[in-house]
Amino acid sequence: MSGLGRAGRWFHRIAFLLIALVLVLLRLLPLGGEAGDWPGPDILLCVTLAWTLRRPDAMRVWLVAFVFLAEDLLLMRPPGLWTAVVVVGTEFLRSRMAFAREANFLSEWISVAVLVLGMTFAYRFVFTLAFLPQVGLGYAMIGTAATILCYPVVVLATSWAFGLHKPATGEIDAYGRRM
Repeated sequence: MSGLGRAGRWFHRIAFLLIALVLVLLRLLPLGGEAGDWPGPDILLCVTLAWTLRRPDAMRVWLVAFVFLAEDLLLMRPPGLWTAVVVVGTEFLRSRMAFAREANFLSEWISVAVLVLGMTFAYRFVFTLAFLPQVGLGYAMIGTAATILCYPVVVLATSWAFGLHKPATGEIDAYGRRM
């Protein structure tokens, strides 16, 4: 699918938007869960990071910002805070594309895990600076660990369902630029 050019990029963008819509709507549904239950993984974050590493030409900043700002507004979080953290994280991954292209999956997973931990701590740090109430650190770390453990499953699912793979060393986009 990477050879489809502009149509392939738009297919991946629309597919990402639909997946994000489904995942946000699932988080809004009252699907049981009681107070004190274990936090689940942030699957939307996993999908975003996996797609950024595998299709950087399709995952533009405006797309990531739009999806996560909409999620912030729908989940009644501080508007733009998690969006900014995710945009900085995805752009960091995009800047490390040469390393990620040649790295094996274990090193990719470790770098994503460190990034997710850093994003969680940055988000909590801003909450602390603003004296906003937040969940306990242990509870947040359980959710972060669940997100990190969910990443390989998301990568496997997206590579199987959409044929996403990391760009090859000499692969170029439709404009003739290296990916």
